[in-house]
Amino acid sequence: MIRNGLTLTMVFLAESANYGEGVGNITTLKKLSRGTYEQYSYISRQALRYNIIQQLGWDTTPVDGKSGVVQFAPTANIKDYPEIDFFGYMKTSAKGEDKKGGADTRSAVVRLSNAVSLEPYQSDLEFLTNIGLAKRQDLDNAIAQSEIQKSFYSYTITIDLDRIGVDGDLEISVEEKADRVKKFLDTIQYLYRDIKGRRENLSPVFAIGGRYIRKNPFFENRVSLENGAINTKMLEEIIESDEDIKNNTCVGVVTGIFQNDAELKDTLHAKTVADVFKQLKKEVDEYYGASN
Repeated sequence: MIRNGLTLTMVFLAESANYGEGVGNITTLKKLSRGTYEQYSYISRQALRYNIIQQLGWDTTPVDGKSGVVQFAPTANIKDYPEIDFFGYMKTSAKGEDKKGGADTRSAVVRLSNAVSLEPYQSDLEFLTNIGLAKRQDLDNAIAQSEIQKSFYSYTITIDLDRIGVDGDLEISVEEKADRVKKFLDTIQYLYRDIKGRRENLSPVFAIGGRYIRKNPFFENRVSLENGAINTKMLEEIIESDEDIKNNTCVGVVTGIFQNDAELKDTLHAKTVADVFKQLKKEVDEYYGASN
């Protein structure tokens, strides 16, 4: 059977990287609640996609609003614009005198989850003023508060390798397919996010995944943190559950980040995060090489 599903679950360390609607003079983090009533901040998949596309230089796909909604232009295609090759599109044609408006859609080939914190939000607030500017002209200074949290976050990417670069009768070369996926992986490896005057490093400090027969994000929602240590038993159980997963999973960790660094290397045979990305790019070349 063909291994055409690539998935990678990653953990990174960041601070206050995605805000939602404010309440009064308080800027609030995007958060969700669990059954324990604890709140966890998260970075939305839309925010992650924005940063990925921007850093890839793929944010040039034309758009228009003739249909009444801002969408990708009907002329945009996957050959010229990798953004819609990876993340899909809906292109709606405007209604004319003799025809009804129609929609042409492509579902996402590359999927992102939200990056959810592995540690609960503790209601920390930052007190802000603009007193430095106000003093220049003896003006009243504004006061604001901003929710803050520094935490480990986990998110997952999944890629349908067999659908990259194929849209109906249109198909790009296997070389271009492989190049696009490898550029995407390079960007994920060194991803960052600019927010509120800060540049947050979203490069993974832990990564687990591979190329599999099933297109399943096996390790999504399976990475947990307890007292600064990653739960290896849960991950080991998933790896041992199937020969395909066992034979094709690679694990990487940045030394000195987690309390059970030695256990990760011993039990899960973790190498470096860079080694994981090298292996995944090798898998991409092997897959598309076999397509020739």
